[in-house]
Amino acid sequence: MIADELAERALASRPRLGRVRLVAIDGPAGSGKTTLATALAARGATVLHLDDLYEGWTGLEGSLWPRLSAQVLEPLRRGVPGRYQRFDWPTGAFADWVDIPVSGLLVLEGCGSARRAVDPVAALRIWVEAPAALRLERGLARDGADARQHWVTWMADEAAHFARERTRERADVRLDAFGARVP
Repeated sequence: MIADELAERALASRPRLGRVRLVAIDGPAGSGKTTLATALAARGATVLHLDDLYEGWTGLEGSLWPRLSAQVLEPLRRGVPGRYQRFDWPTGAFADWVDIPVSGLLVLEGCGSARRAVDPVAALRIWVEAPAALRLERGLARDGADARQHWVTWMADEAAHFARERTRERADVRLDAFGARVP
């Protein structure tokens, strides 16, 4: 299974974030990133979902990376646990604090996780992709039909982000929505 291969590859690499090997799983919303992250969690990885850090539907840019870096990545680099404030989507505000332990393998999952800023600390950058229609269908199944305009706007924002960051081109591994390798 691809998750076994990816976990082995990441664990065989040298840690670049203190003692932590960081795997960034990036790609458009609804492509299958969370499914892959769940498979890696079953193999012992700690998973941090960027959905818990975005400041709502406009949170792909802005304060996301500075908060992630200061609250999680920098402490882990120093060998101490990280801690971030989780965004509560229903209330539209930051809520409880979540601890991130110093572990051998940390998966950072979500749109924007493999931006250029992660390159110095990432052991592995994974890109997961799927056709836009399938991604929108998955998103609306999860979030409801009322979220359609949010999804359409998000999809445009992430496309601009990925083009600017060249995320797909910089990935170490590229997968489709079902875990098969793509060129």
